[in-house]
Amino acid sequence: LLLMDEDQLPADAKEGLKHIVGASERAASLTRQLLVFSRKQVMQAQPLVLNDLIGNLTKMLKRTIRANIRLDSICADPLPFVQADPGMLEQVLLNLVLNARDAMPRGGHMQITTEKLTFAAAKAQANPEARTGEFVCLSVSDTGTGIAPEHLPRIFEPFFTTKEPGKGTGLGLATVYGLVKQHQGWVEVASRVGEGTTFKIFLPAIPRPADLGAALPPEAKLRGGTETILLVEDEYSVRVITRRVLESFNYKVHEATCAREALEVWGQHHGEIALLLTDIVMPEGVSGRDLAEQLRAQRPGLKVILMSGYSSEVLGKDTEFFRKHKGHFLHKPCSTSILLSTVRECLDEELQAVCGC
Repeated sequence: LLLMDEDQLPADAKEGLKHIVGASERAASLTRQLLVFSRKQVMQAQPLVLNDLIGNLTKMLKRTIRANIRLDSICADPLPFVQADPGMLEQVLLNLVLNARDAMPRGGHMQITTEKLTFAAAKAQANPEARTGEFVCLSVSDTGTGIAPEHLPRIFEPFFTTKEPGKGTGLGLATVYGLVKQHQGWVEVASRVGEGTTFKIFLPAIPRPADLGAALPPEAKLRGGTETILLVEDEYSVRVITRRVLESFNYKVHEATCAREALEVWGQHHGEIALLLTDIVMPEGVSGRDLAEQLRAQRPGLKVILMSGYSSEVLGKDTEFFRKHKGHFLHKPCSTSILLSTVRECLDEELQAVCGC
């Protein structure tokens, strides 16, 4: 919210706020990755170039290592695109950097590299997980203590660690392995005791997307509106922030914490409410889907956006609801841009239906 008026902020305050936003996004990404492992969330893959991801993370990565460790990056340019979840790949890179840092307690040299590789049939046979085709390789190498040969076959096992008690969970490399596999890639490791270790991540390359220019416009250019929205969300902080964002773009908002309160608000303002924006899982046993069905029974043309931290695939009958009724689904947490664009898109569909466009 503060960054919406960033032109009015001092440079140091603006920079600090952007760091807060970045940290929050990484925390949300980590939560989403945990949901992936528990099969309650799906990947949010998009075309990206690893060099951009590395460049964005460099400042944070340098803060996670000690002053006696030199970190360099050598990125091949141009580098092909990969289809990947950026938050997951950030976690892969962060885990590998932390692993390399811990292997150099007395300092050393760490290097991150990217390159394009093409595997022919003969070369792909060298690794049972490899295959032919064009790939992007991300490498993280260190000059640390290395990994003993007897430990190498077990390093990707969950909870396996050679660190002393309290120094490691044994989940870092297991997480790396699992995330890379979900991206249809594989991991290779080479290590010599006393000389260092190199991890190589191989991800399938994809052609350059044709619609790169069709990105979401900046927040300052997003359209608001004057419509009235019924916002139903039981978590206070989420409800307050969502309301402030919508009102800052001139929407009128009535809020409720559960379906019972929402029905009371509807009874007083149903003639003006154009959109129901509701969480799916709510207290008192009435879901957002149930609420939407009750309100649509009274007004079939009511526009509906269902929100949840779970994926649409896991929501089952709720997914069927918004497919059947042409509703929209919003993943939580979401950015201001996604919230506003989804609301505007949903309301515009109503206008098109009314005018027969």
